Amino acid sequence: MSGKFTFTFNLGDAPKAAPRATPAAAAPALHATDLFATRIWQTHLDALEPHRQRWVKDVLAMRAANPAPAGRTVRQGWNTDDMRLLEQAGFAPLREAIRAACSAALREMGQGDRSFYLQSWINLHDRGGFNFLHLHEGSLLSGSFYLQVPPGSGQFVFRDPRPGVLHGLVKGGVPNGHADVHLTPSNGLLVLFPCWMEHYVEPHDNDEPRITLAFNVNDASGDSLAQR
Repeated sequence: MSGKFTFTFNLGDAPKAAPRATPAAAAPALHATDLFATRIWQTHLDALEPHRQRWVKDVLAMRAANPAPAGRTVRQGWNTDDMRLLEQAGFAPLREAIRAACSAALREMGQGDRSFYLQSWINLHDRGGFNFLHLHEGSLLSGSFYLQVPPGSGQFVFRDPRPGVLHGLVKGGVPNGHADVHLTPSNGLLVLFPCWMEHYVEPHDNDEPRITLAFNVNDASGDSLAQR
């Protein structure tokens, strides 16, 4: 057996005392502290619902005009070469809403005075489409806005960011256990998360495409090279 252990014993032939009944030990009061918490943010942009179907039609028109996918982490689907999609005039209401949400999140992170710009693109999944495991390095935040989520859409999955937890015996969503976190998307949902969180998208199971506008929040004082 590896490691060390200690025990106590008596030498000699001293008489043994009669055994006494031992009361069950009371559990000590434990004070739990959760370390290394990772914050994400979610909200539904209900005020933008009147625009959503028009945006879906615009995206489908973009694909028809330029059907070759940009690649990156999307498989069995399509995504844009354009990484400044939110700068298009038609997406102005969404751009302003996302900027406001990002500003609020950055304030919580102690970065409220930092200027930033949005790098944005479309990810579209046909039946069987998915995104493989990846992260978005070099940004302040990353996020997704769900333009079209038909039944059978793959879930968005966050990989546990603690590498050491993979070596533990405990599995599942319990303290000190290992479990990926599955997020079920819906139309109009906005999600913000740290750029360094590994994530992937499960395969899509519908003939109607799943359409997401993805983005990075980049420091305006420097050039981010992140492309997803």
